[in-house]
Amino acid sequence: MTATQRIPFFPYSQLFTSQEAELLEVMADVCRRGAYILQQDCRDFESHLAEFMGVKHVLGVANGTDAIILGLRAVGIGPGDEVILPSHTYIATAAAVHMVGATPVLAECGPDHMLDAEDVKRRITPRTAAIMPVQLNGRTCDMDAIGGLAAEHHLLVCEDAAQGLGSRFEGRSAGTFGAFGTISFYPAKLLGCFGDGGAVVTNDDEVARRLVLLRDHGRNPDGRVIAWGYNSRLDNLQAAVLDFKLKSFPQDIGRRRAVASMYESGLCDLPELVLPPAPDVDPRHFDVYQNYELEADDRDGLKSHLASRGVHAIVQWAGTPVHRFAELGFQGAFPMTDAMFERCLMLPMNVALSDNEVRYVIESVRGFYGR
Repeated sequence: MTATQRIPFFPYSQLFTSQEAELLEVMADVCRRGAYILQQDCRDFESHLAEFMGVKHVLGVANGTDAIILGLRAVGIGPGDEVILPSHTYIATAAAVHMVGATPVLAECGPDHMLDAEDVKRRITPRTAAIMPVQLNGRTCDMDAIGGLAAEHHLLVCEDAAQGLGSRFEGRSAGTFGAFGTISFYPAKLLGCFGDGGAVVTNDDEVARRLVLLRDHGRNPDGRVIAWGYNSRLDNLQAAVLDFKLKSFPQDIGRRRAVASMYESGLCDLPELVLPPAPDVDPRHFDVYQNYELEADDRDGLKSHLASRGVHAIVQWAGTPVHRFAELGFQGAFPMTDAMFERCLMLPMNVALSDNEVRYVIESVRGFYGR
């Protein structure tokens, strides 16, 4: 019998220890220069990320939630407006809509756990101003279907791509399909810093101009306050770290896809599981596997079994889709999302996983089902 291993869901310390000497030099360089707020490191990172994503403007902000709030304000979403978004998302997506005075309207997820365009269509009303697809788990939604709906009903598309950096649909990067997109640099995200960080991306010059004001107290590039704004700037030290890590990001994506391929080949024959789409199974999608979220018979039993084997698997959002937050005023039936949340489980997925650890996770899952 294989000895029990300890495999965390995400090894936070390894974000630093895996490149400790290089990261210390990056941080020391920033500190020696006293370059802390909106300095060249941040401008360089914004430029390099824009090039990577194929987008015109990237504006670094304090976190992914602020990114959505500022993006919504920049495109004029506010009181009286409705924004349709999936119930299968983190509360921050809906909270950002609420915080600008608009109403979050929830919709179902489809078989791939992404926003279901057909259900979105049923929820459009005269007050609907925007559709907010959430690019979950390193996968981009079917943006042809969502974009078609938006065009038909004259709606904005505002993307929450917190988990989508590097993923593509029809060759186009997550976050670049609508009026704006948002990215999170929370440590466990695809590209993570050592704290909070985020970005808003857009191809619209006027939206970018408004975002420059909104993130920095309403100050224009000359330093004059000409509008009401927030204090939501990407910390320059974090920007320097992110710019360093962006250089190896394509290799990180390759590793995540390799781990996903190992899970696919090791688990695809188990009828008790529904796996996420395998890499390259659909030429329209380039998935980067922020998470590896599957569906499992006896999900809770499998989760406990994995824990007994030292494997930390989790249920996303602590098992609570947004529509179950009754205290926030949500109500209505979401049978597809509820059914998925009875079965969903995320296996460890990160670039620190060794092949041996991935094989151990696969062996542990197979053992639970008697294989």
